[in-house]
Amino acid sequence: MDESKKVDVWEDEEQKLLEDHGFDGIRELDNDLPSWWVWMLYLTITFAAIYLVRYHVIKTAPNQAEEYETEMAEAAAKIPKSAVDETNIVLLTSQADIAAGNEIYTKNCVACHKADGGGLVGPNLTDDFWIHGGTNEEIYKVIKLGVPAKGMIAWKDQLSEKQILQVESYILTKIYGTAPGAGAKPTEGTEFKRP
Repeated sequence: MDESKKVDVWEDEEQKLLEDHGFDGIRELDNDLPSWWVWMLYLTITFAAIYLVRYHVIKTAPNQAEEYETEMAEAAAKIPKSAVDETNIVLLTSQADIAAGNEIYTKNCVACHKADGGGLVGPNLTDDFWIHGGTNEEIYKVIKLGVPAKGMIAWKDQLSEKQILQVESYILTKIYGTAPGAGAKPTEGTEFKRP
């Protein structure tokens, strides 16, 4: 077929599809939508109607927020609860725990607090003065969470809950209340007489 005839046929078809209205010299063609597109539209509308009725009207299934809360509760239930935390500190007294605490203290704490607890970079652990509180819970929390502003790192990532309690028990049973050697740091913090 000749090119000019092809163009004429196309222009005739276009003239049949042109709408009567126009704007700025632009006229709209009246093309039918493809059938797959129309069916997709119908399916989307149907899905939206079912979703609305099921989740928001008769509520036979949990919505996204409720599913999230359920999954978070299930995940929290799977996390093993530690036997020890800042709310239930009871000092360990067995020789094995004190020996383990001594080993942890010697390995990790001596550099800042000295072997006798007299303090070097860190504070003196032998006296009745405590910078961040002297209760079992407060001391445990300082060891666990550290005091970054003072250079004390958080030991929660290196030591288990029990190991933190072992080192605290060692400090309070074997170092606190003793006489440090020469060069001990002066008292710091608030006085707290331990029972």
